[in-house]
Amino acid sequence: MAKETMKKTGSKKKPSSAGRSSSAKGAAPSTRKKGSSRRKAAKKKKRFIIFGIEILLLVVLVAGFYVVRQLDRIQKPIVDPEQVQVNEDMPEETVKTMSGYTNIALFGLDTRTPGQLGKGNRSDTIIIASINNDTKEVRLVSVFRDTYLDLANGKYNKCNGAYSAGGPEQAMTMLNKNLDLDIKYYMSVDFAALTETVDLLGGIMIDVDEEELLHLNNYTVETSKVTGVETQKLVQPGLQLLDGVQATSYCRIRYTAGDDFKRTERQREVIMELVNTAKKADITEINEIINAVFSKIATNYTNEEILQMAPEMLGYDIVDTQGFPFDRTPGTVSGKGSCVIPVNLAENVRQLHEYLFGNYSYTPSDEVQAISDKIAQDTGY
Repeated sequence: MAKETMKKTGSKKKPSSAGRSSSAKGAAPSTRKKGSSRRKAAKKKKRFIIFGIEILLLVVLVAGFYVVRQLDRIQKPIVDPEQVQVNEDMPEETVKTMSGYTNIALFGLDTRTPGQLGKGNRSDTIIIASINNDTKEVRLVSVFRDTYLDLANGKYNKCNGAYSAGGPEQAMTMLNKNLDLDIKYYMSVDFAALTETVDLLGGIMIDVDEEELLHLNNYTVETSKVTGVETQKLVQPGLQLLDGVQATSYCRIRYTAGDDFKRTERQREVIMELVNTAKKADITEINEIINAVFSKIATNYTNEEILQMAPEMLGYDIVDTQGFPFDRTPGTVSGKGSCVIPVNLAENVRQLHEYLFGNYSYTPSDEVQAISDKIAQDTGY
């Protein structure tokens, strides 16, 4: 309104020099004060940012130290990956195909002394975990413990004897030699580790059938004695929450239809349920598992390698499981007792490479073919 009035009257009122001077003098301190306040606020904010970064770095360093310290609890026997043998005459195409996968041997040991994971113990469970490095898909293959194979020392017997004779190094070499694989790393656990893990996760859901119920309850007696953990007998079959002793006992059942073949299927079922349950666990539960179980695990992975793998593990997905050998028959071998006999090992290994790596053009190495011929000669199959 003031501007419109001035235009109409033609008035061109100008401020006096005194007014201009007074205004200028009055504005300068205010501007300087605001500028100074902004600079102080910026410096203060910068200090807070730097302080925040320092706190964050401190937390990361402390957490890193804590994680590494926890990893130091894992048993790490001297098992040089480069000393684990692989078949030198594997076809180039086989080697190239497997380079896109990480293959790890998982051993569950039948030990009555918790935490004793070296040689002298038979591997009650032998599982090959094959990880597709691109898709992060995981396939699990149980090698039946009574499978008649070369124990990697020229002696033929049940394959679970390799771990007992020469520890994880010989057991991995046994798998590589008989199956044309490139396994260099392993992880071993015992009854106690599995039992504690299940309990700390609050149990796992398993569908127990009528035939399994009696044997599961029978196994809980010894499993409780070995682990020192008490449990209750199951009162009925069906889908239900199993505690650690019950889940471990479920893994050990072999006196039902399917014998050891069905037993390994139960073991893979428990592993898959464990993985699915662990993915939903909070940091407190995971920390409790680390504290309780890490000392009952043995591996030849270094701390650095485990830390590098850890972020990727969250994206792993178990897509399928199988038992090996695919074509088999039970049979008695002179001096060896009842064994699982691969009916043509070379053909079984071809199926294995097709299943794990999608390698439909696989041909067995001379080493695998020679072992296959020897098994046929010893068993008549």
